Amino acid sequence: MPGIGTAVNVATVLVGAILGRLLGNRLPVRTRDLVTDALGLVTLLIAGTSAMAVLDSDLSARVGDSAPMLIVLGSLVLGGIVGSLLRLEVRVESVGGWLQRRLAGETGSVERHRFIEGFVVSSLLFCTGPLTILGSLNDGLGNGADQLFLKSTLDGFAAIAFAASFGWGVAASAITVVVVQGGLTLVGVLLGDVLPDAQLAAITATGGLLLVGVALRLLRIREIPVADLLPALLIAPTLVALVAALH
Repeated sequence: MPGIGTAVNVATVLVGAILGRLLGNRLPVRTRDLVTDALGLVTLLIAGTSAMAVLDSDLSARVGDSAPMLIVLGSLVLGGIVGSLLRLEVRVESVGGWLQRRLAGETGSVERHRFIEGFVVSSLLFCTGPLTILGSLNDGLGNGADQLFLKSTLDGFAAIAFAASFGWGVAASAITVVVVQGGLTLVGVLLGDVLPDAQLAAITATGGLLLVGVALRLLRIREIPVADLLPALLIAPTLVALVAALH
C-alpha cells in the first residue's frame, strides 16, 4: 500500500523525539552537545558514502568520465542561486518559528532558536538523503517500502539524539517528512517507473554534499544555508539529461 513507509517514518520520528526529549531533560548540556557532535560525525559518514555516487559507472557511461563532477558542481551552483533568490532557508526558518509559536507558545530567544534549529536541521537530514528519494518513489510504484522502513529506523535513532539537544522542534519536522516523502510517493505513483540509474546517481551524489552541509551545522563548524541548495536535487537529473543528449 503506497504511503505506508512514510507513515511508519513519521511514527518513528515522533517516538524518537518524545524519547529524546524525556532523556534530554536528564542529561547535562555537555552530554547533549556531545550527542549532537556524534550525530554530526555519523551524518558526515553517510554524506561521504552518498557523495561517492558521483563515481557511479552508469553515470559515467551516460555523460562521460569527466562530466559527473561538473554536473554536481553545476547543480549546487545553480540550485544555490535559485534557492537564495527564493529565500528557501529564510522560509524554512519562518515555518519553524511559526510552528514553535503554535506548538510551544512564546518562549525566550534561546529556546526559540533551539526549536527552529532542531526543526530545520532535522527536516534537512530526514528529507535530503538518497533513501528519501528512492524509497519514496519505490513505495509509490508499488515496489515495497523496505527502503523507507530502513530509513525509519535510522531516523528514529537520529530523532532521539536530536531531541535530546534541540527539543520539540525535532518532532515538528515530522510535518516536513509527511509533505516531502508523501509528495515523492505520489510522484512515484504518477511516474509508473523509477528514474534512470544515471540520474538517480546524480541526485544521490548531490544529496550527499547537502548532507555534508548538515553535518557542518551539527558540528558547529559553519552555518551553511542548506535549504537554499535544495533545488540542486531537481537540477541534477536535468543536467544529466542535457549532457547525455550532447554526449
